[in-house]
Amino acid sequence: MSEDTLLDHLRKFDTPTIANALEVARGERTTSGFTRARLFPNRMGSAPLVGYARTVMIRSATAFDPAVRRQKLLGYYEYVASGKGPTVSVVQDIDHLAGLGAFWGEVNTTVHWGLGCIGAITNGSMRDLDAMHPQFQCLAGTLSPSHAFVHVVDFKVKVDVFGLYVNDGDLVHADQHGAVVIPADIAERIPAAIDLMARREAVILAAARAEGFGPERLREAFAKSDQVR
Repeated sequence: MSEDTLLDHLRKFDTPTIANALEVARGERTTSGFTRARLFPNRMGSAPLVGYARTVMIRSATAFDPAVRRQKLLGYYEYVASGKGPTVSVVQDIDHLAGLGAFWGEVNTTVHWGLGCIGAITNGSMRDLDAMHPQFQCLAGTLSPSHAFVHVVDFKVKVDVFGLYVNDGDLVHADQHGAVVIPADIAERIPAAIDLMARREAVILAAARAEGFGPERLREAFAKSDQVR
């Protein structure tokens, strides 16, 4: 399966399905690799956000030198536009009160879209919900009416968004449920894992929907599901 075909396939499934498929592909459950707090989408009903991470740290509670701010912002934009895409900006707001000032709004979503970035994941805030680029997907920790002193602190670094650690270039999958990282070494195994998981679940769902369902039928369905390969 080509890289583009893989990404198109992953967009067909919600993030909880991908999280389960990661467990199947790894052969074990885990308490890491996914966000641990709610992310709010800028619009409901969008397809899952799937792309390669461009990581950045920001803050907005402290003043900045305008020249330094511009230099770092332009450096970050050049970074976003580099490498393979589609890209997703993964933003850690490092302020004590994350989200005081919004990094995401009408201008920044439009700029990012023009640079090949299709969406963002952040523990920080967003604003201008009705004026954001219509195709840009933003998943944020909160809303803010102001941008305050928002500025780029560093980029192309490991970031932490609600317990999800993301490195530059990581493949991320996100929707209104949260976000996960798909490790490169098992990415190609995810479609088969989804298929296996669906076939196993189908056995249990069919039993549960059938007339006469009860504990004994459920026990039988679990045993039959375990035999699906």
